[in-house]
Amino acid sequence: MTHGQDKGGINLPFTGIATFGKSPYLADWEALDADVAILGAPFDFGTQFRAGARFGPRSIREASTLFSFGHGGAYDHEDDVTYLGPETSIVDLGDADIIHTDTDGSHANIEAAVRFILSKGALPVVLGGDHSVHIPCIRAYEGRGPIHVVQIDAHLDFVDERHGVRHGHGNALRRAAEQDHVSGISQLGIRNVSSTAKEGYEAARAMGTDILSVRQVRAIGVEGMIKRIPADVDLYFTIDIDGFDPSIAPGTGTPSHGGFLYYEVLELLAGLAARQRVVGIDLVEVAPDHDAGDVTSVLAAQLLLNLIGRVLHAGHAR
Repeated sequence: MTHGQDKGGINLPFTGIATFGKSPYLADWEALDADVAILGAPFDFGTQFRAGARFGPRSIREASTLFSFGHGGAYDHEDDVTYLGPETSIVDLGDADIIHTDTDGSHANIEAAVRFILSKGALPVVLGGDHSVHIPCIRAYEGRGPIHVVQIDAHLDFVDERHGVRHGHGNALRRAAEQDHVSGISQLGIRNVSSTAKEGYEAARAMGTDILSVRQVRAIGVEGMIKRIPADVDLYFTIDIDGFDPSIAPGTGTPSHGGFLYYEVLELLAGLAARQRVVGIDLVEVAPDHDAGDVTSVLAAQLLLNLIGRVLHAGHAR
């Protein structure tokens, strides 16, 4: 047996256990003491078409090892900043318990896990799962508002009730808007044939949301969008991977052409993170069974690693 760098060997990306970014796995949650806590929410019972996002957390973790060479951080030559350096701490808590066919029980377990992370002063970063997992995530912030939700998505997800269902992936932002601690929502990337009828758009606007398509966001520009989003409240980012164009994110249940490209989203969210506190992130709807070449999982991992690095660099973690 040979040992390479530092303690415990070379630790190349393709070796070892595939935690997020090869961060330490923390089985004893009571010992949580970190800037960021990664939580998987492998739940996809809320889907109305193609399932498979229950395997999203595994695929995102696996893809994240691509960027984990152990160089003591990630140097960005454009920013002249080393992100995710040794002064930052990220741990992977594994997954919330999911109970098959039980939406209420599974959502309750996700909510309890996010509440626990918050009680320990860490930033929750949740890997979905379908977009319904946003419902328990945002509920966990009860009493911690006001919070403005920034949604990246192709679909409005503002259905009140359909076929008796109120907690599916088409209801997520409607349930969020109903929370007293959510002061507003910016819904960005909404386009084309959608999952929400006109009445849902009218209800969303009546409840104070700001709805913009990809083309409208591009016309306004990144700086204009940052100014458009309230600066005096904490932010929560909910990122549906189908907000991106399916040419770079085919691995999702409901792809929609005409979506965002990588830097459009990163620059917007990073600009917001530099300006004000980000209190939570979820990224949802990665479905690896539909993902040729793992490009969607890599996109998700790359976006999250870069975004977490910028949030921590801005000094807005715990």
